[in-house]
Amino acid sequence: MKANEIMAALEAKHPGEDLFLQAAREVLETVEEEYNKHPEFEKAKIVERMVEPDRIFTFRVTWVDDKGEIQTNLGYRVQFNSAIGPYKGGLRFHKAVNLSMLKFLGFEQTFKNALTTLPMGGGKGGSDFDPVGKSNEEIMRFCQAFMLELWRNIGPDTDVPAGDVGVGGREIGFLYGMYKKLAREYNTGVLTGKGETWGGSILRPEATGFGALYFVNHVLETAGQKLAGKTVALSGFGNVAWGAAIKATELGAKVVAISGPDGVCHIKDGITKEMIDYMLVMRASNRNKVQDMADKFPAAATFTAGKKAWSIKCDIALPCAFQNELNEADAKELVANGTMCCCEVSNMGCTAEAIHYFQHAGILFAPGKAVNAGGVATSGLEMTQNAAHLAWSGEEVDAKLKWIMSSIHEQCVRYGKKADGTIDYVKGANVAGFMKVATAMLEQGTI
Repeated sequence: MKANEIMAALEAKHPGEDLFLQAAREVLETVEEEYNKHPEFEKAKIVERMVEPDRIFTFRVTWVDDKGEIQTNLGYRVQFNSAIGPYKGGLRFHKAVNLSMLKFLGFEQTFKNALTTLPMGGGKGGSDFDPVGKSNEEIMRFCQAFMLELWRNIGPDTDVPAGDVGVGGREIGFLYGMYKKLAREYNTGVLTGKGETWGGSILRPEATGFGALYFVNHVLETAGQKLAGKTVALSGFGNVAWGAAIKATELGAKVVAISGPDGVCHIKDGITKEMIDYMLVMRASNRNKVQDMADKFPAAATFTAGKKAWSIKCDIALPCAFQNELNEADAKELVANGTMCCCEVSNMGCTAEAIHYFQHAGILFAPGKAVNAGGVATSGLEMTQNAAHLAWSGEEVDAKLKWIMSSIHEQCVRYGKKADGTIDYVKGANVAGFMKVATAMLEQGTI
């Protein structure tokens, strides 16, 4: 396999799908060496098959706003790969959602899910619906209209959506309510991220952030460092950043920055429990303004408009919001300010140029498909509880999450360890996930 030749063919076939092509290039370039050790993969054209999704559903979503006016959005579900289990991946509601974004996310999800040790394939979906500024009733009507188009193509052993950007517990509730009405069955395994009283798992809202900090802790310990006492900058203030802030604080680190589209809040003395709780209020408001934190806690937080979290001096940078949110200029600013570790908690949170800069500067770096896998891993645990018609305690779920994140780290080390003893986490994560999916595809024949 020659990565450049396959990428040239992909670029010709899918012009303009920049996010998907970026994700594909990163994986192909890092797995090329290992792939070429397996002529059976080449004969079966595993890569050529793996870079194309199994199927894509695109549909119109028509709903009525509070003024009685008809609105139309586009809905998507990308079922990327089911070699190791049913399609599994979130739904994203954001004005920037397009097919390239969802293909990249579904492609990444395939390898991320493989890393979790759980039997889950890769998928992703969503809509260009913008929840910012929408009322609760408008969000409910949109979710119901979205599920009206999607419900026949999902199921507990077919495709299990979850939440993502713009889709939290409220939206999952509205989506599931409509699914239950249409399917006429109470099958809680069809969606994850549900409320605890109707099939949801304890710790699921926190799981992505918790798992990320467990992984970061392993990265630091492997490098002879400790998380306790380190300063941390987070982007975003949704569920992911919220969970990361909780666990970072519990483990002795100090969160000194959170950011949003409008700017950054510098929290010099570290985020407090009251401020962490307020992050949920900010998310539920649909205002999408991090300035609200400084307005609520003016003595503790200082807001600067137009700046990113990466402008604040920190030991550890954790992108928690959106893809490509940290670019090369940001990476240079972080390194100049003494940052020693960056781990993607968002999917593909750093641009390729930023990753290369971190790696060349000797900064500890790990990719989202490994770092943020705790969210989908806990969704997988939720599926298991639903299938068994039981609910585990928070202690049981947390213990399983810790074990999974430790296992993911071990896989990254196995495939990413270099001659000098350092770890290339990008290569390690990509090769580990790829080998599991490729082997399953090979054993299942040409389909």
